[in-house]
Amino acid sequence: MSDSKKNRKNNLESHSKNQNSKQVRPARKTSASSSSEKKIKPKLHARNRNREPYDLEALLKIKPKLQAHIKQNKYGTASVDFANPEAVKLLNQALLAFYYGISRWGFPDTNLFPPIPGRADYLHYLADLLAEESAENLPKGTQIKGLDIGTGASLIYPILGVIEYNWDFVAADIDPASLASAAKIIDANAALHHKIELRLQKEASNIFKGIIQAGEKLHFTMCNPPFHASRDAAAKGSRRKVKNLSGKNTAKPDLNFAGISNELITAGGEPKFIKTMIRESVVFANNCLWFTTLVSKQENLKDIYKHLKKASVKRVKTMPMGTGNKVSRIVAWSFQ
Repeated sequence: MSDSKKNRKNNLESHSKNQNSKQVRPARKTSASSSSEKKIKPKLHARNRNREPYDLEALLKIKPKLQAHIKQNKYGTASVDFANPEAVKLLNQALLAFYYGISRWGFPDTNLFPPIPGRADYLHYLADLLAEESAENLPKGTQIKGLDIGTGASLIYPILGVIEYNWDFVAADIDPASLASAAKIIDANAALHHKIELRLQKEASNIFKGIIQAGEKLHFTMCNPPFHASRDAAAKGSRRKVKNLSGKNTAKPDLNFAGISNELITAGGEPKFIKTMIRESVVFANNCLWFTTLVSKQENLKDIYKHLKKASVKRVKTMPMGTGNKVSRIVAWSFQ
């Protein structure tokens, strides 16, 4: 077996539909024996451009306003104040400009501020997944077409997929204002022209219905589902996040990644949303090779596997992901 195939095999954790009772392992912690190795962020994918510490000097040249949000962390090194919403947005704008060449990336402060490294990892693991189906090591180019469900005002997944792999995208959302913001981003960046088609989901209870067209062929779908079931749950999550970042208890914290209600909250939370996604995927089994979604909570996996078994999918794969202190995973299924 070649080294590239071994790496791809290690990156993907298979979970057969007949083995739903097995526990999925979290992302493995790695240790480093030298100071240079310790600087690498081991949880990020090997192809992630942000595995090494940020070049703050270069980022400050792109976004001088970021300087006001640089402070010493508990290790005595300069770091961004991740508990500050403005700092997070400025940082991610600088990252996208410096590492990916997207210099015009603006959207309302009320929308979700996506952290670039974690979003990029989803695309890299999808590339690994597609590579298993292809004679190529990493399938690139316009022959690959993906669908981003809930693309949001930031359009972040299609942007990264276009820049990293030159894939084509359909980007769908239920919010016309978010799609209007996404359209402005496309217009402002020549690299995105003719690469991303925006589609409005007119029925909020649907996911793929009304978006995937008759006879359309997709290599994958991707989604970062709203994972809170209520505003109270979202507020509790925000307080916990701010405490983890700043060490402070705040009764009404600003969300460090913001987010309008439909980006963060859905009736029934993440489990119900993904259950609907699985049910609708059956209808479009012949339109798409791999359906995928992020799953934020480990405890939701058992129920997800149960519904996938009911749907009679042919293959299921679970890919662990991790950025910073957060551990997540991608669940992928195919009828082919």
